[in-house]
Amino acid sequence: MCGFVGILRNENVDKINSVMWDEALQAINHRGPDATGEYKDTSVEFGFKRLSIIDLEHGNQPLSYLNRYHIIFNGEIYNHVELRKELTEIGYSFQTMSDTEVILALYAHKGTECVHELRGMFAFAIWDTETETLFAARDSFGIKPFYFFETEERLFFASEQKSIKILTEHHELSQENIQHYLTYQYVPEPRCLSKDIHKLSPGHFLIKKQNEKAVTSSYYKKSFAPLDLNFSEFTTKIRMALEDSVAKHMRSDVPVGAFLSSGIDSTTIVALAKEHNPNLKTFTVGFETEGFSEVDIAKETAEKLGVENIHKLITPEEFVGELKNIIWHMDDPVADPAAVPLYFVAKEASKHVKVVLSGEGADELFGGYNIYREPLALSWFERLPKWLKVMMNRLALTLPNGVKGRSYILRGTTPLSERYIGNAYMFSEQEKKRILSNYRPNGAFTEVTKSLYQDSKQYNETSKMQYIDLHTWLPGDILVKADRMTMAHSLELRVPFLDKEVFDVARQIPDHMKISHGTTKYVLREAVKGLVPDSVLYRKKLGFPVPIRHWLRNELYDWAKDVIKYSATTDQIFNRSEVLALLEDHASMKTDNSRKLWTVLSFMLWYSLYEQADSLTVSEAIQIDPATYKPAVSLGV
Repeated sequence: MCGFVGILRNENVDKINSVMWDEALQAINHRGPDATGEYKDTSVEFGFKRLSIIDLEHGNQPLSYLNRYHIIFNGEIYNHVELRKELTEIGYSFQTMSDTEVILALYAHKGTECVHELRGMFAFAIWDTETETLFAARDSFGIKPFYFFETEERLFFASEQKSIKILTEHHELSQENIQHYLTYQYVPEPRCLSKDIHKLSPGHFLIKKQNEKAVTSSYYKKSFAPLDLNFSEFTTKIRMALEDSVAKHMRSDVPVGAFLSSGIDSTTIVALAKEHNPNLKTFTVGFETEGFSEVDIAKETAEKLGVENIHKLITPEEFVGELKNIIWHMDDPVADPAAVPLYFVAKEASKHVKVVLSGEGADELFGGYNIYREPLALSWFERLPKWLKVMMNRLALTLPNGVKGRSYILRGTTPLSERYIGNAYMFSEQEKKRILSNYRPNGAFTEVTKSLYQDSKQYNETSKMQYIDLHTWLPGDILVKADRMTMAHSLELRVPFLDKEVFDVARQIPDHMKISHGTTKYVLREAVKGLVPDSVLYRKKLGFPVPIRHWLRNELYDWAKDVIKYSATTDQIFNRSEVLALLEDHASMKTDNSRKLWTVLSFMLWYSLYEQADSLTVSEAIQIDPATYKPAVSLGV
C-alpha cells in the first residue's frame, strides 16, 4: 500500500516549485514511509511513497518498463502470479517479482484493456513517453483512492486531496456538496468538498494527452443478474469463491493479520485466513461503556478458532484526543463514528503486522443490512390506491416527530427513490434549510441517486437498495474510512469480499436467498456453516459500535458545546442557534440527535484544520503535524 502524487504539464509549462513538490510528497508519507521515489521528464512529474509489501528489495516506484512506460501504483494485484506466467509465455520478460511490473507489461500488451484482467485493489497512472499519453485507472469497487484537478496548464492527481491542495493552493468549497455531505454524512463520489477537485469514479479510467482535456470512461459496471440455481449450488459457489479470494489476499512478503469483531463477516475471513497461517494475529477494540464493546465476544471467537486476539478498550478521553488526527487523515470529513474505533484498531495492529484482512463489502454484496428487509414490511402499501397513499402521507407529516407510526407511514407512502439514498440519511431538506446559513434549493439529495435509480429500474426494491449502497455508501463511507484509518498508521488493509470473482457469484443470488428465515445474508451464513463457530453464525453484529449517543449527553457535552460556540463555521456556514438547539434537545433526551450532531461536529473540526487554521496559509494548514497542532477550536475534553 502506498501513496503517489503526479503532474502532467501541457507544452511550454514550467515544472512545479520544488518546495511545494516536496511538501506534497511529505503530506502522504504515512501511506508509504519505507521509500521515496521520483520520475521527472519534460512532461510529467511522478512522486511516490512506498509501503513495501511485495518484492521488498526490487519493487520500488516509479517503475519503468521497456524504457517507454512509467508507473506509479497504489494497491495490490492478487492475480499477478498468474498474469506474469501468461505474459512470460508470450514473450514478455521481467526484472522484478513485483505486481507493479506486471501491470506495465500487461498495459504494453493490451493497452487500456489491461484493466479487465486485473484482480485486486488499485489506483495507478502510467505515462507512455512515445504517445505522450497518461493512462490512469481505479479498481471496480473504489477500494483505493484517486483524486485529480485539471487546469488549463496542468493535470494534478494524487492518492489524497491534501497533496493537490498544497500544489495548487486551491480550496474553494462547494455549497452544493456541503449540502450533500449533511444528507449522506460524507460527500458522495465523484464529488469533493473542494469545488474543482474530483475523484476518479470506481471502475473508471482516465486518459490525458498533452494539450488536450482529460477524458474519463467506465470500464466496469456493477449489476445484478439472479440465476435460477438451487440453494446448495449457491452455498458451494460462495464457499469456493471466498476460499480462493482469501488465499490470494494472503499473498505477501510481510506478516498478515486480521480485524475481528463479533459478526460473521470478519469471523469468516479469519477462519479462512487461519488455514494459510495458523499463527494468525487478530485485532479488536471496544469501549468502556456497557453494551459498546465486542472485545469479550471476539476473544471467545478467537479461542474457538484457535487464533491469537489482541484487543484494546478506548476511553472517551482517548477518543477525543485523537479526533484531530482522524479528521486530518480523512481529507474530506466522513461523519461515520465507526471511523474512530477503526483508527484505534489499526493503530494497535500496526504494532504487530503490516497487512490486515477485513470484512468490508459483505453486507453490500450479500444483503446484510436490516434495512434491506424494509420492502417486505412495507409491501402492503403497494396495494393501496395512489390517492389514499398521498392522503396518508400528508396526514403523517402533520404529526409531531416521535409519534408512534409516523415514520412507518411516511416510509410506506414515499417512493423508494425519494426516501432511500444509502445506508445513512442525516438531515432532510427541511432540516438543512434551518441549519444552514446559505441553503440552496437546487442541490437536492435526489440528484446524487437519480441516475442510479434509472440504471436499476428493472430490479425489485431490495436489489435497488443494494445497488444504491454499492455506488454510494460503500465507496463514499465504508472504503474511505477503511483506507484512511489504516493508512494513518502505514497499515495495508485488504478486503477479500470485494473481489471480482466473489462479486460474480454474489450478483447471481436471488433476493429471497439473502433476506430469508428472519435474517440477512442467509445464504452466506449457510455457506460458511461449519467454518465459523455456531455462536457467531446468526449473531447480530455490533461492528465496533461507538457510544456517541451517551457521550454527547454526558462526557462530551461540554466539549461539543464549545466546538459549536467557537467554530468559525457558525454563522458563516451553520446557524449557531439551530445547532445548539440540536445539542440541548439531545442532552435533555427529548430526541436522539447524536448522528446529526456528529455530522456537524465532524465538519466543524475538519474546517478548523483545513480551511480556517488560524492565520496559516493553505499550504501550511495542510502541512501541520496533526500530533502537535492546536486548532482554533480546543479538542480537549
